[in-house]
Amino acid sequence: MLPGGENRIRGYRNGRDLTSIPREVMVIDLFGLTAEESAEMYPSLYQHVLIHDKPERDLNNRDFYRKNWWIFGEPRRELRPAIAGLHRYIATIETSKHRFFTFLDKEILPDNKLIAIASNDGHVMGLLSSVVHVTWSLAAGSWLGVGNNSVYVKTRCFEPFPFPVIKEGELRQRIRDLGERIDAHRKHQQGLHPDITLTGIYNVLQKLRTGEALDAKEKAIHDKGLVSMLKRFHDDLDAIVLEAYGWTDLASAIPLSDILARGGPDAEALEQQLLTRLVALNHERAAEEARGLIRWLRPDFQAPRTAITQQAEIVLADDNTTPDTAPPIILDWPAELPAQVAAVRKLLPSIGHDPQALAACFGRKSKKRSEHITAILDTLKSLGHII
Repeated sequence: MLPGGENRIRGYRNGRDLTSIPREVMVIDLFGLTAEESAEMYPSLYQHVLIHDKPERDLNNRDFYRKNWWIFGEPRRELRPAIAGLHRYIATIETSKHRFFTFLDKEILPDNKLIAIASNDGHVMGLLSSVVHVTWSLAAGSWLGVGNNSVYVKTRCFEPFPFPVIKEGELRQRIRDLGERIDAHRKHQQGLHPDITLTGIYNVLQKLRTGEALDAKEKAIHDKGLVSMLKRFHDDLDAIVLEAYGWTDLASAIPLSDILARGGPDAEALEQQLLTRLVALNHERAAEEARGLIRWLRPDFQAPRTAITQQAEIVLADDNTTPDTAPPIILDWPAELPAQVAAVRKLLPSIGHDPQALAACFGRKSKKRSEHITAILDTLKSLGHII
């Protein structure tokens, strides 16, 4: 095996690993190599997948798995470059009874049922973990199963979510610190007590919020997980995030999450207020983008050609551009269809439904690109996503 071959053996996490103590499953990752290159560079790894994986892959109904039998799973081509410069990223389970987020090391490959968010910032972790985002995600996502578990739909729960605009400073740092503290607290307590799961911890936290009595098993989880401490961290985070949005009028002596958990008319009215404000802010963001102002979460990665670290106005291509106007930003056309659909949907509020105008945002006005975008628009219309 060539030096560096150990980097081709990576950790792997699925939903169960996130809720419980990880099983320390390892996988062979030969992504980016052909079968011939894999055999030449890493013969022992190649032989292992040849013997143990290829026979099963030969029987798989999916062409990709049969033809690319040496590659683990179905690669997330967009995720790999997004996390390449990070030491960790944020993950959440696609379908879960409780909505929580956790940090994973960049060397860990996520299961296809995990939603990966390419940020290593505790500030983003804090915002996602807040009652504001969780309430939005529960309303915007879907539900599945007998237990009616929430499904985190990335294109509806994450991409259109209006994050607050917070300059680097004390408020932003407090959110960052609490995001880090929540993640570290859970991992530490689970490390001390491998028998407790995050599902169990958040079941107990939910009962603390509703005021229900804990049974003996739940009391044990409460003590091992220090769940009252976790509740305090979450409540503090929620209050600070409301402050970041400028919505302190929604705060009271009773934590916002407690009110929502207890249900009833007051909870429904509060939830409606919160969602109404978030939808209004989402519309404001769409109007800003129509004017060319895009509030990147990671400007160094999402808009590297702007050469800025703070949000600035971006000029999209149009027929009125003059030599004195800032040059247009040309976007990359994604390789995969789901990413193409997402890219088109993101431009609709500012560009409209003209296929040629949309194609121009990606540097080409070719007939083929316009026809491709027209097909995407027709699909979105048939699904009711656009009118």
